Amino acid sequence: MRVLDLFSGIGGFSLGLERTGGFETVAFCEIEPFPRRVLAKHWPGVPIYDDVRTLTADVLRRDGIAVDVITGGFPCQDLSVAGKQRGMGEGTRSGLWSEIVRLVGELRPQFVIVENVAALLTGPSERRGGWFGRVLGDLAECGYDAEWENIPAAALGAPHRRERVWVIAYPQPIRPDVGATSCHCERAFHHEEWNGSQRAIEFRPGWNGQILADPNSQRGRSGKADGQDAKDVGQPPRHSRNYGSGMGTWVTEPDVGRVANGVPNRVDRLAALGNAVVPQIPELIGRAILRASAAQAASA
Repeated sequence: MRVLDLFSGIGGFSLGLERTGGFETVAFCEIEPFPRRVLAKHWPGVPIYDDVRTLTADVLRRDGIAVDVITGGFPCQDLSVAGKQRGMGEGTRSGLWSEIVRLVGELRPQFVIVENVAALLTGPSERRGGWFGRVLGDLAECGYDAEWENIPAAALGAPHRRERVWVIAYPQPIRPDVGATSCHCERAFHHEEWNGSQRAIEFRPGWNGQILADPNSQRGRSGKADGQDAKDVGQPPRHSRNYGSGMGTWVTEPDVGRVANGVPNRVDRLAALGNAVVPQIPELIGRAILRASAAQAASA
């Protein structure tokens, strides 16, 4: 499936989806220069557009790009509890959600995969659930049904929670025989695997900020995650899991410092990492989509 990766960052969505073997990124859209350089390095030859507000179906068509899937972790600054929670109105960064909606209407993809902070589900404080109601309402107006789940990074083995809501949307006529409460993507996240694995996960909240940020930290002498044995000090928590259907276990947090001494772009790098999605989650979602699509094709 051909992927248009909006608000691409450093490519976490595309990395996870492409690991399934069933997705290929055909275009990125990212406004920040440093992530664009990262994308150009790892996806040479894939077009990178710089402003979602000027990207249109006509532009893509002119460039010979067809799209089956749109992904987007649209800006969270105006939704996050760490911000001012200004919402998704015009003029806010989180209001760029409307550009995803516009492109969904223009391109009519088979699937839309959206990610944002968990506060999207509950805000604003004066009208609980209003933001998420906006998301579902906009998708419905485009003719898309949706399913969603709050999947924290810890569920895929990361040593921090990083709760995020993930939404999968698809055209309502795609399964006219299924009611609104039924599942098209095997509940999108394969709940039997998800629930079983979630219960088995041991979340370790250790890892202080120093050893995540400094390559010269005394990791083997002073850094110790909660629950680790002395012999394991200095190693990432070993609780990434195999989620089945060919999804291999891979280290969620590579043993790589986020700041390199003497490298001038360290602030850009930290910002890019902080904005990135955990690629294992798009991989999990992508495999669920492929299973559902194969099952649908077999029953056609």
